[in-house]
Amino acid sequence: MSVWMVRARAPSFIIPITTLRIGNGNGDVKGLRLPLLSNKSWQFQLQFQQRNKEKKKRQNVTISYTNSSSGGDSASAALELEVNEIRESCKMWKWKGQYSINYLVSSTPNSHPNSPPLLLVHGFGASIPHWRRNIGTLAKSYTVYAIDLLGFGASDKPAGYSYTMEGWAQLILDFLDEVVKKPTVLIGNSVGSLACVIAASESSQTLVRGLVLLNCAGGMNNKAIVDDWRIKLLLPLLWFIDFLLKQRPIASAIFERVKQRETLRNILLSIYANKESVDETLVEIIREPANEEGALDAFVSIVTGPPGPNPVQLMPSISIPVLVLWGDEDPFTPLDGPVGHCPHDDSPELVHEKLLPWLAETFNF
Repeated sequence: MSVWMVRARAPSFIIPITTLRIGNGNGDVKGLRLPLLSNKSWQFQLQFQQRNKEKKKRQNVTISYTNSSSGGDSASAALELEVNEIRESCKMWKWKGQYSINYLVSSTPNSHPNSPPLLLVHGFGASIPHWRRNIGTLAKSYTVYAIDLLGFGASDKPAGYSYTMEGWAQLILDFLDEVVKKPTVLIGNSVGSLACVIAASESSQTLVRGLVLLNCAGGMNNKAIVDDWRIKLLLPLLWFIDFLLKQRPIASAIFERVKQRETLRNILLSIYANKESVDETLVEIIREPANEEGALDAFVSIVTGPPGPNPVQLMPSISIPVLVLWGDEDPFTPLDGPVGHCPHDDSPELVHEKLLPWLAETFNF
């Protein structure tokens, strides 16, 4: 199992992950050659130029690659919580005085009082239980919050609502301001990562203290990847699909097909490298909220809506510590290797093995 890790200290700038390619054992990063990958851990330093308004700054970024067939040590081992236990512990928060947002807070007596709280933000189609293999481990040392974004999980799915990445980012910032009330480390997966990037770019360190990105999405949907010639060729088809999805009977028929157990299982198997992680529990975590009223409207709005800001363009404005973890067998945003699009659930021990030391080192407790 393997993950890529990129980390930077403030002022931070992350190498755009789309510029990193691994193939046939070698790869290029902005013209630099990566050494042949082996089964041993290795790391190296890259130096690159970041231009700001006054002058150029030279920034060191550490990229480490770890290949492991084991689950790591006991500190990084995953403690899996029962889905019912998670749901029974959740609370509701009223956003903007009208939308009910589902959230969880978990901590233990051993949580360090000086450590920053963590906020877990799920990806497309997921919800708080998608973090069931992470919450218990992280809560040993931190107060852990997890949230269902508007339109997902047990949060409201308002009819006629236009979903945007910026809207989710504002929800995150308001949640930090009204519920957490402490500078927080944001940890997101997929579109949840992108929402965290937008939130961090619009916030000060009084709200967001650090940022962890797990296979960050390039946009709310495929229309964000306009610099890929394959997507450019497919844009007319994507626009046609958008047109079809805006026809209610067609959208309903497609959505009914997508949320069938066997279809969901096949989709999950295509984006998970560890096929054993795709169990009935995971299928139900995705399927159950999709049966709620408003789920179809959310699906159509998200797939056909604006893709939102490009994370690569936002990163230079972020001046807090950032950790990027990338499951490199990801069919949506691929590198090459045996961890998929949801590394925190696909191979949680590997994620904890990188995440926990980074948190402890970065925030000095």
